[in-house]
Amino acid sequence: MLEVKNLTKAYGEKRAVDDITFTVNRGEILGFLGPNGAGKSTTMNIITGYLSSSEGTVTVDGHDILGDPIKAKAKIGYLPEHPPLYLDMTVREYLDFMFDLKKCKLPKKAHIAEICELVKITDVYQRIIKNLSKGYRQRVGLAQALLGNPDLLILDEPTVGLDPKQIIEIRGLIKKLGEKHTVILSSHILPEVQAVCERVIVINKGKLVADDTPDNLSHAMSTDHKLTVRVDGPEDGVYQLLRGLPSMVEVQKLGVREGSAYEYSLEAEPEADVRREMFKRLADRGWPILALRSSELSLEDIFLSLTSDDKPGIALQDEAGQEELSKSAHELADSLDGDAGAEENGGEA
Repeated sequence: MLEVKNLTKAYGEKRAVDDITFTVNRGEILGFLGPNGAGKSTTMNIITGYLSSSEGTVTVDGHDILGDPIKAKAKIGYLPEHPPLYLDMTVREYLDFMFDLKKCKLPKKAHIAEICELVKITDVYQRIIKNLSKGYRQRVGLAQALLGNPDLLILDEPTVGLDPKQIIEIRGLIKKLGEKHTVILSSHILPEVQAVCERVIVINKGKLVADDTPDNLSHAMSTDHKLTVRVDGPEDGVYQLLRGLPSMVEVQKLGVREGSAYEYSLEAEPEADVRREMFKRLADRGWPILALRSSELSLEDIFLSLTSDDKPGIALQDEAGQEELSKSAHELADSLDGDAGAEENGGEA
């Protein structure tokens, strides 16, 4: 659906985006991550055609964003971090205007009504936008991105300003949209990305430093693949059962944790998964598992590891077997004012 090839954006000698290449498949929900000033908004603004690149190409469903901009942009729905709203218009007037501006071919009244119901703004349809809360303004921005049923949705911080209940609703909406659309989601709320996205891309200092599923990244970057299990059963009996599991290397008793339940640390052979057999054997004896957790890194740990100043980044392959990415991020000048300025200008487009 989307192909980004050797994308570079330079401001003088500083590179906000430095030779980025990736593809997004049709129907995929992709998380696009990076610290402030990393080049995320610059990349998204180039993909949408708002900015031109210094080098490289962006192709949307076979249409080059610069060579064939009308057809390419017709495939894209974009929600910037700061939605481009006309505050003195009512929601109805704004969506009518954006519908005409995008030259949508669908039945206007029915299409807009369907979108308003989808993002839950029907109750503010006749209100002036400047009188709406930030959360409702964000929803109106999402509604304009959905006008015309674009194949590719690019969402930059779509849950900013929403309360916890609204965040959960928007997460569910994004997953639902992924059934019919290709979605690129940029967010600083990493549990949100982990809950919604099938694959993540991380950029740092303009360089692509990781591209894979959250689970594969966690497994590849974790040096410790131990499991911790809490079982309600006799300590020695459970210990002997766990030691007898196939591929088990080491079992350590961690002591009582909850009533009569004991906790154990398990280390199996590399690539071995002992969970199913462990569950089966414990269930046969009536010893319930009360808790099971992995020591592998969370997406937040991965993000911090990839973007910390003393670790310029590591390269990881995705499941499709892409070529190995560069193992060190390009060192920019000490001052990132140019990059930060590009992020801010792009974000407010």
